[in-house]
Amino acid sequence: MPEDPIAQSELAALTRRFEEVAEKHDREFGIVKSDLTAVRLQIGNLDQKVEALDKKIDRNQAQIIELLTQLVGRDPDAS
Repeated sequence: MPEDPIAQSELAALTRRFEEVAEKHDREFGIVKSDLTAVRLQIGNLDQKVEALDKKIDRNQAQIIELLTQLVGRDPDAS
């Protein structure tokens, strides 16, 4: 039985469309993957900044407590 040229043409067109869509999805997936990598890096940087800020707050609170402790029992009117 000879091959049907119309069916072959339709099959070729469907194959081309499928490959085009697959390539488009691959490109879009690459873009999304790249964006997610960038977001992960930014989150890592934010985590480091928050950790540094926590340490600074802890140091400042310790200094405040030390200063308040030194003031306990002092006469507020004395110079």
